[in-house]
Amino acid sequence: MTVSINSDLGEDIGIHSFGNDDAILKLVDTVNVACGMHAGDPGAMQRTVSAAAAAGVNVGAHPGLPDIAGFGRRPMAITSEEARDLVRYQVGALVGFLNARGLPLDHIKPHGALFGMAASDEELMGAICEVARQYGVPVYGLAGTAHESAASAAGVEFVPEFYVDLDYGDDGKLIVERRPKERPLESVRARTVQALRDGTVTSRNGVLLPVTVESICVHSDLPSAPAVAQAVREAIAAVQAA
Repeated sequence: MTVSINSDLGEDIGIHSFGNDDAILKLVDTVNVACGMHAGDPGAMQRTVSAAAAAGVNVGAHPGLPDIAGFGRRPMAITSEEARDLVRYQVGALVGFLNARGLPLDHIKPHGALFGMAASDEELMGAICEVARQYGVPVYGLAGTAHESAASAAGVEFVPEFYVDLDYGDDGKLIVERRPKERPLESVRARTVQALRDGTVTSRNGVLLPVTVESICVHSDLPSAPAVAQAVREAIAAVQAA
């Protein structure tokens, strides 16, 4: 079993910082870098790419909706063409910083509300996949949703994620809240083991749902994020050793 840990980094604006980037970088395999629409600015992208290069982790793009005030966690009414252009614009910005360091783009993973919207909209996700195909990189998302089916239709590699620190609805979609809640570390470990060993997750209402896991996401903006990442790392090792 090979399972990576990914995290969303570079979500800074000017002098304001919202994550635990330095600590998280020591614990993850891949980072998803904010590209300026929901968070992140040129300086943040430069710092995050440089730090990721020094840590030896892969760098993917984390494009979001143009909504800094809502941190990209509020749905917007946009067309698939608008989604494609927003994503292409943001990915292109990050690729400029990657090229300057001689680093490749690893993947594309939509952020927040855009992630949730694309999970239910084949055309919207297809537009995101168009940009992924342009760069020859995979997309990250939820198995069994439009994330996966649109990637397949576009001939784009798909990496199924598990979200250890967010709740799932009974429909298998993530419940994206503007202010995510802290989750006890024992719950983090138990959810990770359940997902890897049994291939399931329990929804907020107690429904047992199937999950496919190649990468586990740990959000960086909660105070406990480094401890959560460490708990996930330990749980992966425990399942692999069993």
